[in-house]
Amino acid sequence: MLDTDKIKGIIFDYGGTIDSNGKHWAEVLWNAYQEQLVPVTKEQFREAYVYAERYLATNKVIEAEDNFFLLLCKKVNLQINYLVENLFLFKNEETNKYSLAISTQCYNFAKDLISKEKPLLDELKSRYPMVLVSNFYGNVQAVLSDFGLLDYFNDIIESAVVGVRKPNPAIFSLGVESLDMPASSVVIIGDSYSKDIVPANKIGCQTIWLKGIGWEEESVSATADLIIKDFMELKSAFQLG
Repeated sequence: MLDTDKIKGIIFDYGGTIDSNGKHWAEVLWNAYQEQLVPVTKEQFREAYVYAERYLATNKVIEAEDNFFLLLCKKVNLQINYLVENLFLFKNEETNKYSLAISTQCYNFAKDLISKEKPLLDELKSRYPMVLVSNFYGNVQAVLSDFGLLDYFNDIIESAVVGVRKPNPAIFSLGVESLDMPASSVVIIGDSYSKDIVPANKIGCQTIWLKGIGWEEESVSATADLIIKDFMELKSAFQLG
């Protein structure tokens, strides 16, 4: 059970938490593929999604100054090219439009969502020091700046910069060190049970799991100090307003 009296600082995950309200980005992208009438199956899309993520992890495609729209364009281009090269899609005039349409839809989804979350983040920031801990591509500061989120965080711990990735608890330990308080006084808020909640428990932090539509089914025994289904539930969790 969450003990709000003990909480003195907050560590936020970013991708899947702040920018999609617990919905895995594969699902957000798939929804855009469907709305843009891209004629591929979900399995074909998943294959392209995994390919693009692995490619981005091993190749310098994302630049530090790329905002989220540019990141999406590069990511979706990789996906569409993979689908064409593997004959899941046939290259034509329509295919050339998919990447921009999908990227624009997903960017606007995140931008609109974040604009609704900002008043809540304002309240949290007024009460607690906050640190961001994220697996990202080296451009999270550019993404945060574009969305007007940079000033909410006292520090940013990004995997591509510090050389440690979730689910390694060490990346969260860096966040706790930055807050300069005992782990028991810190709550970690994230959308992934395996990458956020499990490592947070290992270092003694409290946990809030934003449980949305994930990439895979979680174990029935998966739990946290508090489970929420919507980002805005943090208002009642922290007894704000």
